[in-house]
Amino acid sequence: MAERSHVWMPFTHMQSAPPPLLVHRGRGALLELDDGRELVDCISSWWVTLHGHGEPAIAQAIAAQADELEQVIAAGFTHAPGEELAAALVRRLPGPLDRVFYSDNGSTAVEVALKVAVQHWRNRGHSGRTRFIAFSGAYHGDTFGAMSVGARSRFTQAFGDLLFAVDFVDYPSTCREDAGVEEREARSLEQLRLLLEAGAESYAAVIVEPLVQGAGGMRVCREQFLRALQELVREYGLLTIYDEVLVAFGRCGALFACQKAGTEPDIVCLAKGLTGGFLPLAVTACTDQVYASFMGEMPEATLFHGHSYTANPLGCAAALASLDLLEARWDEVERIEAHHRAALTALADEPALTRARLCGTIAAVDLCLDEGGGGQLLAAELRRRFLERGYLLRPLGSTVYMVPPYCIQPEQLDGAYHCIREVAAALAAP
Repeated sequence: MAERSHVWMPFTHMQSAPPPLLVHRGRGALLELDDGRELVDCISSWWVTLHGHGEPAIAQAIAAQADELEQVIAAGFTHAPGEELAAALVRRLPGPLDRVFYSDNGSTAVEVALKVAVQHWRNRGHSGRTRFIAFSGAYHGDTFGAMSVGARSRFTQAFGDLLFAVDFVDYPSTCREDAGVEEREARSLEQLRLLLEAGAESYAAVIVEPLVQGAGGMRVCREQFLRALQELVREYGLLTIYDEVLVAFGRCGALFACQKAGTEPDIVCLAKGLTGGFLPLAVTACTDQVYASFMGEMPEATLFHGHSYTANPLGCAAALASLDLLEARWDEVERIEAHHRAALTALADEPALTRARLCGTIAAVDLCLDEGGGGQLLAAELRRRFLERGYLLRPLGSTVYMVPPYCIQPEQLDGAYHCIREVAAALAAP
């Protein structure tokens, strides 16, 4: 345990936080602490560690690339791993998503998408199309643009006066045995239609977390809603942005959420699992139609955005190795989804747990408890109890979820579900 850490941790009230745990080593689904304890990483260390910690194939790919080229400026230069990864993603993404812009994390992938959407219209002579439509409960990142299209919350409270205006419609979240979802979907689509009827020409795009809202509480929507959403947005001529930072690369049960839903967004944001959790890398992919609007003769048509580590060769090499592993081990994704489904069914008799939901390898339940303190205090207490039992679970308020690495073993998943039941029952006891 780091008693006097100089590190300022993210999303952490530093005055009240316990000393951070010092991780010595990671292998597979396990994290080994410096005191010898082991934790089962049930959340893939914030959803990034796709194949498990220390995956040899990715480590070897990075080492081999480091021996050839570790970094080169991406303006005016390219390299084999960057070209190969872009081509590999384009081959796998559905529809005409033919262009890839590299950045370094999910927030910046979204920021790029927002800038591309606005400038796309400006370059086409529609400079008034600057507004966005987003969904209640959304979280798209922590840069100012990404915060603006996300739900207003304690995350954004300090910056509220600096965020640009966005119109929000309801996210029709659902769960198992939900009889009212169709009504909520119809209401959400009607809200959207009313906004578009009142002034579609002022909007650049609709942005959505397809299938699962992550930080908003692992809220799940149906594939048919996304198809209806696409039809409506196309009717009014807007762009659609999919923030697939969480759900891509098997998390939703398919390689991409747009693939699973049978939809074709204009722009897709990818990050987190892209490199298997080894290195920061992100992608904003768009259609040729969007890309073509930046081909004007005037220099002002340029997308003026970049990062020092744009298209970093090491990150691209890691991502290529991760894609190969994912396709070779796809049965692991299917195994985890089946395990979740059976385990959530078994939890149905636990009175302290409700609203079970599942999307691919993402599973979540809510605790029927008083959240207090906006859920922050409850989440901290849950996290503490899970850690005591040897499981890294990081609840979102009263929502307990799992997004495990694909190498997690059945007995580790069983142990995690037993831990959730045990903690929930203990907290609910009078």
